[in-house]
Amino acid sequence: MDAWADVRKPVRAGDVFGTIRVVTELDAAGRKAVAAELPAYVTGEARAAGWESWDRQMTPLVLAGVVCLGGPAAVASWLFRREFRWWREAEAAERVLELLGGRPVAWRADLARRMCRRLRVPELRRWGLAARLVRETGIEPPGDDAFMVGWLRELCSEPIGGPIWGPVEGLTAGPIAGQVARPIEGPTVGPLTGPIEGQVAGLIEGSTPGQVAGPIKQLGQVADDPLFAAYVDRIFEIDALAETDLWQVVETVVRLVGTGRLDRVAVLGAVVGRLLRDGPGALVPLAGLHDRLDPDIDEAYARAGDYARLLPAGPVAVADLALAQLRRLEEAGRLEEELFAEVMRALAFRPEKKLLRAAMSWAGDAVLRDVGRTGTVLEALALIFAQDTLALQDRAVRLAVKLAPRAGQAAREAVRQAATELPDELRERVSAAFGGGIAAAEAPAALPLILPAAPSMPPPVASPGELVEVLTAGRWAQDVHAFECLLAGLAEWSHRAPDELREALRPWWYPFNPSWYGHYGSEIHEGLIQAVSRAFLAFATPEHSISLTLAASGTRRRPASPGPLDRLYLRRALELVTPFEEGTGYPVLLATPTSGTGHLDPATLLDRLELLETEGVRALPADLAQALLRLPRTFSAPEVERAGRLTSDAGRECAAWMRSGGLADPPVSMSVRRWGRYNQAGWHLLESEPEIPASDGLPEEIRALFQMRSGHSYTLTWWPLALPGHRELAAAHLTGYLPSSMESSDGQTRALAVLAHGDGPLGLATAYALACGMSHEKTAERAAATDAFLTLAARGEVPARELGEAVTDLVTQEFIRLNRVVSVLDDATQAGAHEAVWAVITHLLPGLLPKEGERPRAGAADLLAAGARAARIAGARADLPEVAVLAARRGSSRLVLEARRLIGIADASPQKSTT
Repeated sequence: MDAWADVRKPVRAGDVFGTIRVVTELDAAGRKAVAAELPAYVTGEARAAGWESWDRQMTPLVLAGVVCLGGPAAVASWLFRREFRWWREAEAAERVLELLGGRPVAWRADLARRMCRRLRVPELRRWGLAARLVRETGIEPPGDDAFMVGWLRELCSEPIGGPIWGPVEGLTAGPIAGQVARPIEGPTVGPLTGPIEGQVAGLIEGSTPGQVAGPIKQLGQVADDPLFAAYVDRIFEIDALAETDLWQVVETVVRLVGTGRLDRVAVLGAVVGRLLRDGPGALVPLAGLHDRLDPDIDEAYARAGDYARLLPAGPVAVADLALAQLRRLEEAGRLEEELFAEVMRALAFRPEKKLLRAAMSWAGDAVLRDVGRTGTVLEALALIFAQDTLALQDRAVRLAVKLAPRAGQAAREAVRQAATELPDELRERVSAAFGGGIAAAEAPAALPLILPAAPSMPPPVASPGELVEVLTAGRWAQDVHAFECLLAGLAEWSHRAPDELREALRPWWYPFNPSWYGHYGSEIHEGLIQAVSRAFLAFATPEHSISLTLAASGTRRRPASPGPLDRLYLRRALELVTPFEEGTGYPVLLATPTSGTGHLDPATLLDRLELLETEGVRALPADLAQALLRLPRTFSAPEVERAGRLTSDAGRECAAWMRSGGLADPPVSMSVRRWGRYNQAGWHLLESEPEIPASDGLPEEIRALFQMRSGHSYTLTWWPLALPGHRELAAAHLTGYLPSSMESSDGQTRALAVLAHGDGPLGLATAYALACGMSHEKTAERAAATDAFLTLAARGEVPARELGEAVTDLVTQEFIRLNRVVSVLDDATQAGAHEAVWAVITHLLPGLLPKEGERPRAGAADLLAAGARAARIAGARADLPEVAVLAARRGSSRLVLEARRLIGIADASPQKSTT
């Protein structure tokens, strides 16, 4: 009898019960034979089978391994195989446990410990099985963090008393009559007893067909659970607590406290301790739990020191709860002076306006209750003077002036020293109240503006083995530089060591599966991964590649990369298929850049063209077009002369390109269009229109780049490297796609940082693309726009007028948010780009400040403040009539105050110079 053949038949059919019947009837030799075949079968089938087939086979395979593999280590490794990552554990967990039930307790305990050690958050694959084994074997609950996270997720998954149900595939027909297995015995495994009929019937008794009833979490059952007893007092000690649904954790803890299963005071102490431990990363939902535990005044007093330590670095919600408890203690007369002073200092250094306003409100009230705290309050106000928010400074000055008559010498000196940094109007008010003679401090020294580092090219692939490692790792699909090295490595090593490379590639493509290359019967998916895979397949096994080429005739194609620049990368990979299928090969790629910015050294291109001529190989069209686009904008006379000696069609085209100076810079016009309606609001599209060159000799691959499209792409960072000498044209493409990424964390804004390191004139397209990046929802994504701005500023290339026009247009059409743009300008000022920032702001102020009778737009006061900061450092002066009109208004709104500050720093109008 061929045991493996008998097992493989029900496995391939997805027959769960058939597999159980066969493997449980095997003797020791049969199980050993099956165990030897399983790993290789799983590795090959997971790659070759389609998803539907593999999904059908996973449960039978898991069960076969559980029965046939011998030791706990082998079974644990089997259950955690990466090929079973998407196995639906809940649907077959009961079967696994029943099959394991015949093993000795010590064996199952060993398996439980090994499985617990393998658990990883956040997935926690196999936690349910591990937990059942821990409970059944009675071992000490493990202290592994991941295991405790799984327990807490289970505890919080449903209200206590609710059932847990999970569908189980294959049970809809009920138990299989007549399938009775004899005990499994032998030296490899312990005895596995119990008939299949009884095992299956036991699983479904009392359940609806197709489902398995989980434990009913009645309160008594929860309390009797050994895991509950081991972990309930350690909930807030779990390092990976954030990997749970914290709001559900809060609700569960509240219910347990309400029923007396948890001690409220102990939980309160644990929550405060966890908030202290996590510091800036404290979990905000725990602040809500703290408030729901409602500490009384004595409990708050006992933790006053802890609350004070939460203030300097905790998240705003955590600092809020600490502030509320401390203020409550102070109002009750139970907050010592030393701790009050510590709290005031901590709050004064917080950057959040909400906390600073609350601190000043409390400080004013505290002085009314206890005059002796005047000095402490004034010293805290002196620290708040340094906050670069005019409204906060104004409020702090008003309170300081009010307290001046009661100020002691130390507090008076602290206020006078801090007031030197205040704007003129506020400084003069403080000076009048605190003895006069307070002079303005000198403007801060400008930081040197450092050019951000340009991207670099990785070294070329050093061997066929390394090339295959890069291919199979798959990381090249997210990295344009790795893609270029991969494609160049294929051309090089297919020429230098073809036999060695084919041998190294065999495990990668065998067994052959058309779906890996995008062929799905009636249609072909054409993405970058499929295109590169086709190029490698065409070299490794031309006959299989030819079969795909023949099958593609008349088949519908679904391109996954609609953008013209994406298509250029796609075509460069696909066009390698033909020379490999025909056996001519392609010894070198022309377009591989020599710089991380995408540039290609002319001498290197000429070397490559000469090699193609020597080998008698025609240059591929997309490869040649990309190479020409990556050349610099100017050439030396010897380079042009050398190009003129080339004899191939590609050589002559390159020579003509060099003589003419390459692609002319097309002017690009920009427009904004509101498109459609969604929830009563429209969304916007940016439309760019570059002027198409009139040259008839321009290659079709390059002419296609003047067709603009819009949509979404995950490869925007690749695009500037396709046009490193034509930034404005690259930016025109980006403007159609960046808007769709302005709320995501997909990293596409980094394309702007790459774009800035290129060459060529900049215009409206670059300005609109940069404006989109500057208004990204995510701070980390806006940082890429800041890097781009700094690069341009360091090179003296910021298109200030165009950027001012673009931001004004997009803000007024409600396409972007002004406050986000201002945050980027502020960051650039702090990094030393104050002069460029000031130039941009002077172009923004006329169009974004409110006219007479208009309501100020959000962010207008921030724009004025950013202008004041940049102008002060730069020592800039300008005629600012729009700002002067605002400054002359009555009132003390933040907008008016910021306008007055900017006028005081930077206005160079004739009226000011004559006063």
